[in-house]
Amino acid sequence: METYGIGGTEVKGDASEAVGDIPQNRTLLVEKLTAEPPVKPQVVEGLTTIEEVFDRFKPSVDIEFEDSEGKGREEQLSFRGLSDFGVKGIVNQSAFLQGLTQQKEQYLKIIKQLKSNKLLRKALENPETRQAVLNAIYAMSKEIEQAQ
Repeated sequence: METYGIGGTEVKGDASEAVGDIPQNRTLLVEKLTAEPPVKPQVVEGLTTIEEVFDRFKPSVDIEFEDSEGKGREEQLSFRGLSDFGVKGIVNQSAFLQGLTQQKEQYLKIIKQLKSNKLLRKALENPETRQAVLNAIYAMSKEIEQAQ
């Protein structure tokens, strides 16, 4: 039996509103944070910040990189915050990716030199002088390897 107060209006309940909308100033994150599915799914309550979620679940992934020679190298990447999912965050955790980044930077420097250094470009156009430059580079490379 329904009761009404003075000046009240009847508002019929709608069954589809069993779950309330998330307020506009809130964000709900739902994501798989572990590599293996849980044996028994659980609801974790009380986590109010993203840092608390990362501290609770400690997401990480084992990944295998392959170098230019086809050799595999396994590394584990751990994520302690959203910034760890970006390029810098992933590269900072991986020695393999750091090496590739350094190699890329060296190649970019060489390209810049080739574009801006007219004498070097001219030397590389002539097959004889190109071979002389390569021989000098090989000799310097051997010296560096012997020094280490």
